[in-house]
Amino acid sequence: MRWGRGGPFGCVGYVVSSDFSSLALYRFAGLTVLAVLVLIGAGGLVTSHGAGMAVPDWPNTYGYNMFFFPISQWIGGIFYEHTHRLLGAAVGLLTLVLAIWMQGAPARPWLRRAGWALLGGALTVSLIWPARWQDAVVLGATALAALGASAFWPRCAPQSAVLRRLGWIAVAMVILQGILGGLRVTLYKDELGIVHATLAQCFLAFMGVIALMLSPWWRRRETAPAADPEVRSLRGVYALATALVLGQLVLGATMRHEHAGLAVPDFPLAYGRLWPATDPESIARYNQQRLETRALNDITATHIYVHMAHRLLALGVLGAIGWAWIRTRRCLPRDHAVRRLAGVWLALVGMQFLLGAWTVWSNKAADVATLHVVTGAVTFMSGVLLSVTAFAPRVHERVQPWGRVSWAAQAATGV
Repeated sequence: MRWGRGGPFGCVGYVVSSDFSSLALYRFAGLTVLAVLVLIGAGGLVTSHGAGMAVPDWPNTYGYNMFFFPISQWIGGIFYEHTHRLLGAAVGLLTLVLAIWMQGAPARPWLRRAGWALLGGALTVSLIWPARWQDAVVLGATALAALGASAFWPRCAPQSAVLRRLGWIAVAMVILQGILGGLRVTLYKDELGIVHATLAQCFLAFMGVIALMLSPWWRRRETAPAADPEVRSLRGVYALATALVLGQLVLGATMRHEHAGLAVPDFPLAYGRLWPATDPESIARYNQQRLETRALNDITATHIYVHMAHRLLALGVLGAIGWAWIRTRRCLPRDHAVRRLAGVWLALVGMQFLLGAWTVWSNKAADVATLHVVTGAVTFMSGVLLSVTAFAPRVHERVQPWGRVSWAAQAATGV
């Protein structure tokens, strides 16, 4: 590493080796994926503890700018909801940094202009609305961070056009996710909660794809994995199994955000039968006999149908991933990276199946239910990564080995 023109304070940035920059960027992407997973876990705890409405306003927290909310008031459900919001802001920041980093050295002027604009916004807020000084401080701190980053941003080559676009799509997704979370509070719509939960899983998978494409393994290959006919033959089974996992996640999110607790309290049977009765008399009896006190809504026949569909689809997911693993084992050698990931995928879905049963047996304990959510998210991400690997186009004619392609060459080829 050496200083660029102008020295350490010349606002030109570092000159770093391509290898160092690419590896650092890959590790940062991995950190962002981990942060998203932690955020999903925090969101799961919010729902499991019924704390989604513990903070009734948004984007503020009980009238405070959320970054100034007193720690002494982080109690009960407020702790879970407010922590979830702060983690969401952190994930948004990490995603933005990752997207800008992938733009390379050309991003420095953007940061400088954004920094001055934010600083102007902070001064405007402080002069026109003095009572909103907290917002002005946040804007000012963000402005200083942007200006500082523009002065010390690494002087590295931009990533491929595909990765640069994916970075901005990720920023749009995390902004949309934050808005959905806020609208879920202000509008009090369970449907928005279902969309919010599902998009979180998709966002994790999306960030996982970005991390995969930044990995040394992906960059060093001479041809895309799909050039291997054995891997290409697995496209269909990977895509089908991943689609089933996504459907299962939607059903799970629907169950959690119906706020009806456990619609079926026993497993593997359902109210002592293979298929529970759903006539009005039986539904009334279920509600009279239920042990839960946290549920907000009475059980309905629709709740039971969704719950049973979730159980049946779980069997389908388990079978599809099991078949995908068998196909992978037959097609690929033991040391193949795709085969190893397929083995992890099978282990995850087995663990997920057991966690689903444990959720019922534990009467939907918050920690167990949240672990069930997190494992489901990782299972979906694993399927997406396998599918992307199998469907990846040939790239050997436009991507050079990791660290050997120049910024000028990328610009000339449009990659």
